[in-house]
Amino acid sequence: MTMQKYEHFEQLFGAAPMLEVSAAGRINLIGEHVDYCGGKVMPASLNLRSTVLARRNGTHVVRVYADDLNVTAELNLNDLDHYRGLGWGKYHAGVLSVMKKAGMPLVGCDLYCSCTVPFGSGLSSSAAIEVSAAVVFQMLAGTPYDLVQTAVLCQKAENEYCGVNCGIMDQFASAMGKKDKAILLDCKTLDYEYIPLKLGRYELIVSNCNKPHALVTSKYNERRAEVDRALELLRPLLPHAACLADITPEQFESAKHVLSGKLLDRATHVVEECERVRKAAEALKQGDILTLAGLINASHDSLSRLYEVTGKEPDALAYAARATDGCIASRMIGAGFGGCTISLVEQGKTEAFKEAVGRRYYHETGYHASFYDTSIEDGVTIRTL
Repeated sequence: MTMQKYEHFEQLFGAAPMLEVSAAGRINLIGEHVDYCGGKVMPASLNLRSTVLARRNGTHVVRVYADDLNVTAELNLNDLDHYRGLGWGKYHAGVLSVMKKAGMPLVGCDLYCSCTVPFGSGLSSSAAIEVSAAVVFQMLAGTPYDLVQTAVLCQKAENEYCGVNCGIMDQFASAMGKKDKAILLDCKTLDYEYIPLKLGRYELIVSNCNKPHALVTSKYNERRAEVDRALELLRPLLPHAACLADITPEQFESAKHVLSGKLLDRATHVVEECERVRKAAEALKQGDILTLAGLINASHDSLSRLYEVTGKEPDALAYAARATDGCIASRMIGAGFGGCTISLVEQGKTEAFKEAVGRRYYHETGYHASFYDTSIEDGVTIRTL
């Protein structure tokens, strides 16, 4: 953070910070809406981050200031059940609540939070906020921490406290990301592998459709209920399947007759997306970027037609990108119903790409797209002061 923010911390809280922790937002190359189905995903952590300055304050209160919103929340450690309506502050309260229920020590502290991950963008601002806060809370309490378990803790906070039935991907990528690498993560076992993100002559462009989404009020939880129901119907024929990701395309073909309508569409997306992730990982390892691009495009088309989580704006942004010179792939990322896309664009053509896509997208939707200069960076960074 800048010196100005350090000085602002002292003005707000009367003493200097002891600690600076940041956690990353993320993109996901491929593997959308399969993390909560036990599938594999391929996220990477961004230079867009949630950064926290912190100190102990010797009380039973956690004071949290958000500089981008210019608001402060006070969370009483003895009464953490009443902050679900706080908006952004509920993420800190949720982490504290889960830690307390797990018997982990908590201390009163002051937090100064600055987040460059756009809210409602599908780049996992909530996960970055949760992970950065969880690391701070553990360090200030003197608790040894493990980043994988921190990610699990933060997912639990979002599920149980914030009411979003998300999988583990966002929090895991925020905590465990590595510079210039994608993570091939098995969301069922938490086994993971780092794959160098070498895209040859192409660059990764993140575009925001600027129609904010809200996971709880969107159909995200509805989709989770649908795939859970599809699995229930398939299990009598496929008893080995603990989750949809356990079902191969061949097994699904033999059993899918028990499904119909939307449940068939949802399950088809999950099974086929899991297969796309497998192929995409091999393509990236082999440097076969054109194959990777085709899989990325197929992922978006499935999210649009079968899983129905894109909507007018993400579709318009992705298809405008694909129609633009130099772009070989574009798809929605995140929960959907708004948010961001990623595109693979030929080096030297990125500025013309942004101009052309922005113009076409505005003509089709009336929204102005944003384009971010991003890089793939480490997930969590820590600095003692």
